[in-house]
Amino acid sequence: MRILVVGAGAIGGYFGGRLLEAGRDVTFLVRPRRAAQLAATGLLIRSPLGDFHDPRPPTVAAQALHEPFDLVLLSCKAYDLDDAIRSFAPAVGPATAILPLLNGMRHLDVLEQRFGPAVVLGGLCAISVALDERGAIRHLNDAHLLTYGERDGVRSARLAAIEAALSGARFEPRLSAAILKEMWEKWVFIAALAGITCLMRTTVGDIVAAGGAELATELYAECAAIAAGHGFAPSEDSRQRSLRTLTAPGSPMTASMLRDIERGGPTEAEHVLGDLMRRSAVRGNARSLLRAAYVHVAAYELRHVPVAQAPRPH
Repeated sequence: MRILVVGAGAIGGYFGGRLLEAGRDVTFLVRPRRAAQLAATGLLIRSPLGDFHDPRPPTVAAQALHEPFDLVLLSCKAYDLDDAIRSFAPAVGPATAILPLLNGMRHLDVLEQRFGPAVVLGGLCAISVALDERGAIRHLNDAHLLTYGERDGVRSARLAAIEAALSGARFEPRLSAAILKEMWEKWVFIAALAGITCLMRTTVGDIVAAGGAELATELYAECAAIAAGHGFAPSEDSRQRSLRTLTAPGSPMTASMLRDIERGGPTEAEHVLGDLMRRSAVRGNARSLLRAAYVHVAAYELRHVPVAQAPRPH
């Protein structure tokens, strides 16, 4: 199976690197700056579960893509999705499967509109990774789960081929028969975590210490109600696990969205917070914590991020 990994950043570089380590046929679609970096230092993963270094990882530029791949692994930031689609489109043929690992659900609509519903799988990952100043991938915990499946829950022939390709690599692949539900559960949690830590501009532990645990719980309940309205109410296990994380005393956890704000960069507010807000059956609720969180981050972007990248407040 020929696998195209779109980008060699933290997530794409980690899972693509592990597949490369396992001997799979992997090519990284990269921009010139990352291509030069990989040519100089190679692809390096530093992980508590084992390091990996490939001095010359296979890379390709967008203009050099001329034939389809079997699997496209997509892990870009939501605000880069349109550019990413333009770059990997020549690699998508009638038998190609696209496995996106973005948060939220809007990317499924965008990919389906461009390539058709049959091409697009559901997917998510659970991992904490970051690029250091030299471009090495730092795995920050011991989780490296990649969950995937057909959106209708069918165990298709192409899933069997993908399962074979992902098995044996040094991460945890998991085939799901309910991938959309799991994506909604993650979206609800990510939106609540991003919303509360961005609103308060601090960690979960600080929010709890300041008496804000109830606000985190209320925001999660609001997000979960939207999911339920679309037929994807989080399971009780997911709810309890999420609430424990969102209200854990002393927790140093923040959302990556807050870290994006702290470094002065663009965020995924439109994809994670804004899209969820607009799917609510209760429109124009001035007391909505989700709406307050979205407007808070949107206002930051309007001041600090170029207009073309900033979200559009609603």
